Formats: sequence, structure tokens, C-alpha cells
Amino acid sequence: MSTSPGMSRRTFFKLAGGGIVVFVGLGPLAAHSQDAKRLYPEDFNAYLVIGENGRVTVFSGKIEMGQGVLTSQAQMVAEELGVELASIDMVLGDTDRCPWDMGTFGSLTTRMFGPALRAAAAKARVALMTLAAKKLDVPGEKLVVKGGIVYVAGEPNRNVSYGELSKGARIAQVVDQKAVLRAASEFRVMGGSPTRLDALEKVTGAAKYAADIRIPGMLYARILRPPMHGATLSQLDTVGAEKLPGITLVKRGDLVAVLHADPEAAGVALGRIKADWHLPEANVNQESIFTHIVKHSGELKNIVNRGDLAAARVGAARLFETSYHKGYVAHAAIEPHAAVAEIKGGKVTVWASTQTPFPTRDRLAKILGVDPKNVRVITPFVGGGFGGKSESGQAIEAARLAQIAGKPVQVAWTRSEEFFNDTFDPAAVVKIVSGIDHDGRISLWDYSVYAAGERGATSFYDIPNAWIRSAGRTSYDPAAAETSVHPFSVGPWRAPGANMNVFATESQIDIMASAAGSDPLAFRLRNLTDSRMHRVLQAAAAAFGWKAAATPSGRGFGLACSIDAGTYVATMAEVKVDPANGKVKVLRIVCAQDMGIVVNPDGAKMQIEGGITMGLGYVLTEELRFRGGEILDRNFDSYDIPRFSWVPRIETVLVKNDNLAPQGGGEPSITTTGAVIANAVFDATGARMFRLPMTTERVRQAIAAKNAKG
Repeated sequence: MSTSPGMSRRTFFKLAGGGIVVFVGLGPLAAHSQDAKRLYPEDFNAYLVIGENGRVTVFSGKIEMGQGVLTSQAQMVAEELGVELASIDMVLGDTDRCPWDMGTFGSLTTRMFGPALRAAAAKARVALMTLAAKKLDVPGEKLVVKGGIVYVAGEPNRNVSYGELSKGARIAQVVDQKAVLRAASEFRVMGGSPTRLDALEKVTGAAKYAADIRIPGMLYARILRPPMHGATLSQLDTVGAEKLPGITLVKRGDLVAVLHADPEAAGVALGRIKADWHLPEANVNQESIFTHIVKHSGELKNIVNRGDLAAARVGAARLFETSYHKGYVAHAAIEPHAAVAEIKGGKVTVWASTQTPFPTRDRLAKILGVDPKNVRVITPFVGGGFGGKSESGQAIEAARLAQIAGKPVQVAWTRSEEFFNDTFDPAAVVKIVSGIDHDGRISLWDYSVYAAGERGATSFYDIPNAWIRSAGRTSYDPAAAETSVHPFSVGPWRAPGANMNVFATESQIDIMASAAGSDPLAFRLRNLTDSRMHRVLQAAAAAFGWKAAATPSGRGFGLACSIDAGTYVATMAEVKVDPANGKVKVLRIVCAQDMGIVVNPDGAKMQIEGGITMGLGYVLTEELRFRGGEILDRNFDSYDIPRFSWVPRIETVLVKNDNLAPQGGGEPSITTTGAVIANAVFDATGARMFRLPMTTERVRQAIAAKNAKG
């Protein structure tokens, strides 16, 4: 059944066969998207259907990649509709069946898509209650609903089920304004932590990912890759590959691939291809990249400009001028990119591990030269994305090869290809000049960020004189490699840019607190009037057992806070540092978050824990080694991601705030991880870390340099 966005109600009912259907206007959800309006001129999308069997089918353009939205979205619908969670069927990320969606990223699912989904369910509840009032011959205000059954208040034997009300119905409701949603005090499903709807499939191995899809007659593809980004093919010899039985060779422009019914045979054939490449000059590496970034980032653009910085410099009691650096980081998701493409009867169907099914569909249509309505992207479970599965290059490769070969084709990247083709979190530089007055208040903040972007760059502290600027978050341009900011592709990486900006900002705050002889918590509270951040900081301190002391105290305690995706975060950490070898052992982390209404507390805590654990990587070890466009790290033997033995005791505190709609939960906790550990290392050793990751050698050198200065 196809329910493409923009499909008319008449067509939808013809395919659905009836029931109660709730549409939502395209405008409220995607008014910013001119592409959506152009492609889908009819102004509504199906969100949910209540069928004659009483089951509720929810159509969502979002995808499940481990973050738990399969369950939390079902909870929101169950809550507003008044049904059991077990009665809901979720359809995610299918461009022929779900409403248009820009993609799953930015911690947007719950805080941006959630309200529309809840409104659709609330609208359906009103429609069903109206039908029930008529059937039971009572005023609507006398009705209550529980478990998908509408009762007359005080007369439980007088009832009718949603399924009965849907029989023979052909009713459409359009959500075109804000619906009346249940208050947090009324919640029965939201605010709870049911077993995840995908739990059984995932623990038993039954869950299907893109690489698990099998189509009759499918061929496996192996693709010729250049040795480095920017390389061009100068000579190609495919004779050895073509001699192998069952091989289909594809040579189409920049695409050279071998196809075979056996993936291992395809790999053997790829190894028989001889290729010579013209290699560009390698003019940067992981050490020289920072100078290159600042040089080629272009003009700094103002984000904030208030007060009089020149006067503030003259009047400051102390000035602090510092620079912070961070290298490139890979996404390193557990599931490499994979896709299966089939072209049949003029219809292109692609099963892909992607965070962006609808944008991917539109890119495929353009590249293949077909109407977007003839392209369908189906998203199975995705084994981690973190922003890295937004471009979906493997889906494009599979579709091109299927079009050329005339057969279904699977493209599954190897781990080496995963590293090579990654859109890395960009290396970045932040330069700060800050100052405090004689009362220990921040009087000056001159902040310039290169290549990390604006997320997390603005300050929530009370600073009268502030100038914040940004430059250089641009993509790799192979045609102008020498002047490109980056020597290969970059892109979003869990809380893109915020990890660097919060590391720099919260490290600088700690530097000023130490210079003022102030406890880091007291210094922050003195320079903050944001009551919400005060509550979160105090909640973290209470859970941690924070005792006031100026740094460095030798205890190894650190503090950092941020605002990300609408969520307020305060994190405290305890570390132990071996000064002889520079090894940092994180012993304990407490993270407090005010994220508004919490849809699924266990899910929220898992996201906090996952963000912190992933953050240990970019903080302590993860840094891509490269030589120009040559990627030197191609597997986990040299690219070191967090291990179970690294993970400290993590305590989560969900600060209650039911007066605020649900906010983002997938990314905020990772933003403070760099700063909180750096600040804890300083408290333990007196050595300040200005570069991420804080490798053992860098920590050892910083301690030695501090000791040499006395």
C-alpha cells in the first residue's frame, strides 16, 4: 500500500479501505522546506490509521537507529489516543508509506516531530469520542476512554471499542491547528519505561538491517576505490577480473565495480583489477591542519556583538588568551553503510541504512533520471548513525549499479571503506580572549571558532561585553584541494560543533575560576542568572556530593555545563591521572539534565549514558591520522574507540520540568564530556589540556611542561 506524502484523501482511502485516518498539514511540520512544497503540492500527509481490528498504525518518516524512537513515538500516540502500547504498529522511514520528513538528526524527533504526532493522535481521539457519543447516545463529556474502549462514566457496561467505531468508517481528520494535548499529570503511558518494541528482535538476532536484505537474483558489488581523496584514475586493467566466471564488470564514468552472485567471488575479482592513479600532493596532516584551517576558513561572521570590548580589555583585572584544537573524528558506527537496490516495472526500490530516507530518495531520482514518485526508499533498522548516515552514498552506488546491470544489487561497505568514505567530524580551532573584573565576574568574551560551526558557540553566562564569531565549516572541494578548508569530506557528528565549542568555552570558564581563586561551581553560579541552569547545576552537585574548593585541588574533580537541543546539561566527573605515563582513568561521572517532559525515563538515561560513553572516545583517543587526502586509519586496530574497561560509573539525574514540552535527548550529554574531563585533569594535575583528544602522550607532556615551570 502506497501512502506517499501529498496523496489525496480519496486515493488514500481507496488503498486503505476505510477506517479513521488522521492527516496533518504539511505546512506546520515542514514550512521551511521549499522542496517539500514543490514535490508535494497537496497539503497533507497521513500520520495514523485506526483500523476495524482496533489496531493503530503509525506512519513516521523518522528512523530507528538505536535511540529508541520506535518505542517513544508509540508511547506518545498511545497516550494521546488512549490505547494500549501493544495495539500500535509502527511504520518508519518508508518513503511510500510515511509522511515527508527531512531526516533523523539533531535530537529533533521528540521535540519537533513529537508535537505533530501527539496532535494527530489527539485529533483521532476527538473523532472517535464523537462517534462513540452518537453510538451510545450520551453527551461527549460523559465519556472516558481506556485501552481503546470508550465507556460511559459510571456505567462500564455501556461501552464501545475503537475497532467497532472504525468498522465501515471512512473518516478523515486534518490536524491544521494546535490540538489539546494531555497534561503530564494525566499521563499513563508517557513518563513510563516499557520494554522497547524492538528489544526481542534485536536480542534474538531477528532484526533486519540493510545488509540482511536478500532479493532473488541479487548480485553483490565490490567497488574500486582510489588510494586517497582527490586521486584520479590514469590507467585501468580489468582483464584479470573479467576472466573470472560469473563476473559482471561495470565501468561507467567514475564508477568501476565488479558484480557477482557470491560476495567473496566479487572480492576476488576486485583484487584482480590493476589501476594506476594520479595522486594529488599531500600538503596537510593531523598536525599542520590547524594552521591550514585558520588560513582558509574565510571571513569570520558575527554571531553575537554586544558591549565595548576595547574598554573591557582596558578595565579587566585579568586577561586570558588561549587557543583550543580538535582533530577529525570518525563516526565508527557498529553497522557499516549498506544498501540493496532493485528496479522493477519502472519502480526503483532501495533498502538503505540511512538517516535521511526522503532526501536520499530525491537524490536517487535526480541521479537516475526518474520521477521521485517512482523511487521508494525503505529504511530497516539502522545500526548507529550519529550523523554519518545522512549522505547515503552506498544507496546511490547500489541504485546506479542496479540500473546499469538490470539486476538487484547490494553494496555493503567494508570497515576500510567505511573509514575512507566517512564524512568526518571536522578538525577545528577556537581562539578566546576573556577577562574578569576585580569582583571575579566575567567582563569580556572575545570568541572566534574556525570549522566547528555555531552550535554551542553562544554563551549563556552573563557577560556584558561579548563578541562571538564563526568561520569555515565548509565541505571538501576536490577541484580546489589546496585551498579547501578540509582535505576530505566532513559532516555532522553527534551534536556537531557543540563538542568543540563546549570544550573550549567550559575550559576557559575553569581557567578564569582558577585564576580568581574560586570554586568552579561557585564561579559559574556567580556569573549566571538563568534559573533553569542554576537548578541543573545544583542537582548535579547534590548527586555528585560536590565540595567547594579552588582548583587545582588534587582531587581530580571536574565540572562543565551546556545547553543543547533545548536541554540543559550539567556534568561532573572524577578522574585519576598517572603522571608518569599520562593515562587518564575516568572513575565517575554524574550528569544532570532538564529536558522538559520525559517521554521514556529509561530511554532518556540510556541516551545520556550512551552520549557520555561515546564522548570518552573523542576526549581520550579518537583522532584520524591522515596525509593529505590519504586516510591512514582504516580499522579499529589503529583507530581507538571506547572500550568497556574505560566506562566509569555513570549516574543520571533527570531534573523534573513538566511545564516544558519534551526536548532533545540524543546529543546533549556528549557536549560536556570533553570539557568535564579536561577540567578534572587540571584539578588532578594542574596541567591544562588545550587539544582533543587528550592522548596519554599529550597529558604526559602537559604535566611535564607544568612541572618544568614550577
